[in-house]
Amino acid sequence: QVQLVESGGGLVQPGGSLSLSCVASGFTFSNYRMRWYRQAPGKEREMVAVISSVGGRTNYADSMKGRFTISRDDVKNTVYLQMNSLKPEDTAVYYCNAARGAYDYWGQGTQVTVSS
Repeated sequence: QVQLVESGGGLVQPGGSLSLSCVASGFTFSNYRMRWYRQAPGKEREMVAVISSVGGRTNYADSMKGRFTISRDDVKNTVYLQMNSLKPEDTAVYYCNAARGAYDYWGQGTQVTVSS
């Protein structure tokens, strides 16, 4: 059974940091491109960051560049999102996604709230 389980969300003050994790099971994690998405209330889901399956190449949405870092550990079947310099507009539910060809898996999401 395929599972993606996110954790690490919570409440943080503006300017603070959070580290999200997503543990995968039920498929060959190392073969999949991994992405983090987020969805704020009343807004469409948007891609935050992506890391390739081979070589670990990364890419980020413009508003996250320099603040967020995506990484992966293929031994632990885990993808991470380090978020620094958080802003109130980063408040959203954050989802991890695994994709390879026609296969596309999603986690249940973890809430991140940036507020003073």
